[in-house]
Amino acid sequence: VPRRAGERGALAAGALPSLLPGGRPVADPVARAEAEEIWGAVVPAEPGRDTAAILAAAAAGELDGLVVAGVDVHDLPDPAAALKVIASVPFCVSLEVRASAVTELADVVLPVAPVAEKAGSFVNWEGRLRAFQRALETAALPDLRVLHILAARMGIALGVDDPGVAARELARFGRAGAGINRVPAPAAEQPALPEPAPGQAVLASWHQLIDDGRLLDGEPYLAGTARPPRVRLSAVTAGEIGAVDGAPVSVSTGRGTITLPLEITSMPDRVVWLPAFSPGSHVRASLAGRAGEVVNISVAAGAPDGGHDLVDAVAGSGAEGRS
Repeated sequence: VPRRAGERGALAAGALPSLLPGGRPVADPVARAEAEEIWGAVVPAEPGRDTAAILAAAAAGELDGLVVAGVDVHDLPDPAAALKVIASVPFCVSLEVRASAVTELADVVLPVAPVAEKAGSFVNWEGRLRAFQRALETAALPDLRVLHILAARMGIALGVDDPGVAARELARFGRAGAGINRVPAPAAEQPALPEPAPGQAVLASWHQLIDDGRLLDGEPYLAGTARPPRVRLSAVTAGEIGAVDGAPVSVSTGRGTITLPLEITSMPDRVVWLPAFSPGSHVRASLAGRAGEVVNISVAAGAPDGGHDLVDAVAGSGAEGRS
């Protein structure tokens, strides 16, 4: 199953704050009427919160609790800030299959079944449904069942207590009909192109297929096949800072620094590439930056010392605060 394989199915299920199942916009009254007929409940006309808005509301004291299910904070724009928010909420419930930075902060951790211990389906990138059956018989409860029980304790009947019921409900929704206004295409103004000075570069980054992702927990041999982490610069940009191939180069912001061996690459000048989440290169945690931002580059005195991952420090302080 490739990385981020659940996104297509999440869209079909209406996981975005502006969507209902089947691609129905929340703002469309016809779409809401269809959902209300199936659910037997009133659907609010306003979009819900996305992850950033949920964290902002929790930080502002607007939420009394959080239910966090299978979220790796390293996938968020600012992992350290997210962990501070999670540590600050009055009550946090975590649904997980393995220990994580979030489970260290949660008041209640509910272990849920991994894929091999439950039935369900994936929707692949072509939109094809790929169902799977339970392979191992264990006492672990699927996350769907856990959410159903939590809702029942709060007086809400979700009506989807097993994957079969959920699949039939999604099939009943189907695709949005022709009479429903589609969500308009996003429109944004073209930002001004950054102009890095000598000693600076525009950050480029993406995940390697095998990196520090959580699905490699307990798989040291597979993890050992990962590409060695390298920082990449063009020959011209490397020459501007006096770096040679193989030398340690530091990429830094006001938040922190990542230092890796240089691999001179045929690429645009004054652009620096880092692996997003490989050993010694946790871009979001260490730099709190994202692709397209201007960062500082320089020749380093030596190899990285491994002391730049601020997320672990924040998680540790949060856990101590809770205890």
